[in-house]
Amino acid sequence: MIRRTTMSSLSPAVARLRRTRRLMTLLFASTTAACLVVLAVVAVRIDSQSRRSGLDHEVGSRAVGLSRAVWFDTGVLHLEPLGEDELAQGAQVLAVLQAAPGQTPKVRNVVPGRSSLPGRDRLDEVWRSVLDEQGTVLVSAPAAGGGRLRWAAAPVWDEDRIGAAVLVGTELARSERDHDLLVRWLALGCTALVCCAAAVGHLLSGRAMRPALRGLAQQEQFLAEAAHELRTPLATLRLVVERGSSSGASGISGSSGAPGASGASDEALRLVDRLSRLVTGLLARARLESGAQRAELVPLRLDQLVETTVEELPDHESVTVSTEPVVVLGDPDLLAQAVRNLVENAQRHGGPAGSPVEVTVAPGLVTVRDHGAGVLPADRERVFARGVTGASSGAGADSQSRAATETVAASGTGAGLAIVRWVAGLHHGTARLADAPGGGLLAELRLPTDVPRASSSSSHEGPGTVGA
Repeated sequence: MIRRTTMSSLSPAVARLRRTRRLMTLLFASTTAACLVVLAVVAVRIDSQSRRSGLDHEVGSRAVGLSRAVWFDTGVLHLEPLGEDELAQGAQVLAVLQAAPGQTPKVRNVVPGRSSLPGRDRLDEVWRSVLDEQGTVLVSAPAAGGGRLRWAAAPVWDEDRIGAAVLVGTELARSERDHDLLVRWLALGCTALVCCAAAVGHLLSGRAMRPALRGLAQQEQFLAEAAHELRTPLATLRLVVERGSSSGASGISGSSGAPGASGASDEALRLVDRLSRLVTGLLARARLESGAQRAELVPLRLDQLVETTVEELPDHESVTVSTEPVVVLGDPDLLAQAVRNLVENAQRHGGPAGSPVEVTVAPGLVTVRDHGAGVLPADRERVFARGVTGASSGAGADSQSRAATETVAASGTGAGLAIVRWVAGLHHGTARLADAPGGGLLAELRLPTDVPRASSSSSHEGPGTVGA
């Protein structure tokens, strides 16, 4: 069964274009977001390192300057300059560590108070670091009264040994607040830019797809008009042929004239019916491939479908059908068209008119065998292409049989087997030609026999729905 839709009711092609537009918008926004995140991370790291470097330079320079302002005189440390030095007055926390050789340091001249310094264990670590490094040491340590500070300890030399160290600290809170403010502004700015990028991408993708949407609308209109313009003359032609056949039959009743008129009328009717089915199949294929229709695959009895299709053929007397119960997931209209094309192809190219044709239905397989000259192996894929109306006969056929086969093949339209291959692919199956045992050609249509449960179907186009 084929579900027909129009452009106004959101055809599958339009739905796919809209999904593509949303995907392009998401891709554009995601790419922009990824680039902005990378830039923001780089900016945050650079700002953090820059602030830390600036803070270290400030506190280290202050500690070194103050260490040069104090001095030892015969083992006595003079701290008088600390009360007048501008560097000391501008320090948030200031202290002096002094220790005799082999002893723990004592804390002197603490500004603003002892609670501003780190704990005793941390002060001992700072002192040992100064002795080991023989220079200025930078560390981060919390104050005993709370708060995180950045410390710089610069040594004060007593002749050839370090007798004291000037300890200067500055709070990290202000620098961290400024850094956090920058991070928040970057996050807000990146979010705004991503939203703008998504809006611009959505707008640009919509403008880019307008020609495609107009083309789909024009194609759907053309297909609708073509279906009407082609089917109407065919229906009229059939009525004319039927009227002419009935008139001719009544005019020659009781006479022996024009014995072939009835046969010619019947042949014309068959050709009209065949042309009608061909037009219907081609229009259905065009609609499916353009996205104006979608095929709904439903569980069906393949054996019953094949039997019904063969019985509806005009010349089904020469066709024998052998089936067994088979259930497949498929579109009944498309599968019937594929089977009809295979049987009609075998009737036209499988030998003289009335030659037997055997149709067999097995699990997941429909085979159609004729008793004609066959098709050369090199041409067995070519005959499934669009527009191919003839095929070479088998290698064992004589030139007269070959010419007859090509003459009959030339009466085809070149669309029958192409439609069969397309229907097979739409059902995730295959179609191929092979040599039949004992001579002739064997056409195979293979279909999957796994019928999923309706509750397990999760296609975005609906359970059991296939878009071309």
